[in-house]
Amino acid sequence: MRYNAMIPELTVFDIQKTKQFYLSILGFRLEYERAEEGFLFTSYGESQFMFEQFHEDGWNTGRLCRPLGLGVNFSIEVEEIETLYRRLQQQGVAFYRGLSTARYETADGMMEQKEFLLQDPDGYLLRFTHARET
Repeated sequence: MRYNAMIPELTVFDIQKTKQFYLSILGFRLEYERAEEGFLFTSYGESQFMFEQFHEDGWNTGRLCRPLGLGVNFSIEVEEIETLYRRLQQQGVAFYRGLSTARYETADGMMEQKEFLLQDPDGYLLRFTHARET
């Protein structure tokens, strides 16, 4: 397995709820876990995330309260964004923002991408995207 140069590790309040959401609902892959430590390593395509059950000795820089991750969104590139969106709709997932098309200026010109956003059980904001240059 190849590890990305940057892998977010997110503290969560209920590791089992997180595991069920990311694996069973979103379709992430479990790479490995350390159940006795409340730790998961997951992937979705080329995106990788680690999750750790909250504990007092963790790397907590302040008081944690919902929604977690204020001020950040995690962009996850997917190939079949419309298929994923429909599947999540059928499962009753609440979207923060529905499927839309956005245009962004980049160093190479303009990029157009389809995207939708949702929050995980702890409130982390996930932005699923499929981009193409225009």
